[in-house]
Amino acid sequence: MGLPKKLTEQQMKFAYELVTNEGRKTATECAVDAGFAKDSARQYASKLQNPKLYPLVVKYIGELREEWQKKYEVTYEKHIAELGQIRKDALKKGAWSAAVNAEVARGKAAGLYIEQKIIRTGKLEDLTTEELESRMKKIIDDYSPILEDVPFEDIKEKVREKTKPQKDERGSQSQKDSLHLSDAADGEDIPVGE
Repeated sequence: MGLPKKLTEQQMKFAYELVTNEGRKTATECAVDAGFAKDSARQYASKLQNPKLYPLVVKYIGELREEWQKKYEVTYEKHIAELGQIRKDALKKGAWSAAVNAEVARGKAAGLYIEQKIIRTGKLEDLTTEELESRMKKIIDDYSPILEDVPFEDIKEKVREKTKPQKDERGSQSQKDSLHLSDAADGEDIPVGE
């Protein structure tokens, strides 16, 4: 008995199912969908992918894969055209957000947008007094509409007063802690919430 010279309908359907559903269906499921009996589909799926047993089927699967990859290959031209079509369809349906997103994606693909991210590390403690004051002034300027006409110098002075070390009853300096009450009955700090 010699090798068959052409594929059967079932073999061609199996190859097509296998290639078009790659990653979504198992080879056994593809064999069942191609018309093989459920109880023997696993064996047929395995045999049909064996080049020693079915070289024509394996060759056909390879040709289909190549054709499928060429058809759905992502190139710059295809990508831009597809995004343009998506935008066009979205506009027809009145989906403005989807249309804008498609157009932005086209612009990014064309290199019209450059995304820049700057990551800075460091602590406020590392800044000089002048840099801190400059930052404070910028924050105050940015939020001046919600501040009730309080001048920068007044805010700066209030910040300095709050951060100054204060003397306790024994005369030693201590940093005031905003989480403690200093006016307790016996004069000792009491943690808030305790």
